[in-house]
Amino acid sequence: MVEAWYMDESQEDQRAPHRQRPNRAVSLEQLRRLGVVYRRLDADNYETDPCLKEIRRAENYSWMDIVTIHKDKLPNYEEKIKTFYEEHLHLDDEIRYILEGSGYFDVRDKDDKWIRISMEKGDMITLPAGIYHRFTLDENNYVKAMRLFVGEPVWTAYNRPADDFPARKQYMEFLAEEAH
Repeated sequence: MVEAWYMDESQEDQRAPHRQRPNRAVSLEQLRRLGVVYRRLDADNYETDPCLKEIRRAENYSWMDIVTIHKDKLPNYEEKIKTFYEEHLHLDDEIRYILEGSGYFDVRDKDDKWIRISMEKGDMITLPAGIYHRFTLDENNYVKAMRLFVGEPVWTAYNRPADDFPARKQYMEFLAEEAH
């Protein structure tokens, strides 16, 4: 089961858990109110999993690929890791399904505080368009993930500040509605 918590302010290794003391856990309901959708799937059978097939059909995820993030598998590994960890948003949802390994997605809450979401094998997450976020490996330094898209993939990340994009404005409207 996925675990999430508010991060401490430490600037030490980004791959460390960065839990506040005492730990401030974040529930799936709190994530849902931020527009973050979590699912648990059978990563051992992702090629034939009927649940994944149904999610792809229902959400119109027509394009997918698999990426391995490890120093021996990803060209320009150090540069990519730094890029993934820069705070950014996308104009479309970001959908990731962890097939092996583990890592962290960090998202901003409505008060602009960082929440760390620990992802491991079998976890699927959808981050809504317009949410500020970032990704890092954890201390295991390895993840194999499926990337899913509606239509052709768009890889463009817009580093913060990117508040003038329609996707960001729509996301902020969503947060305001969730607050009521």
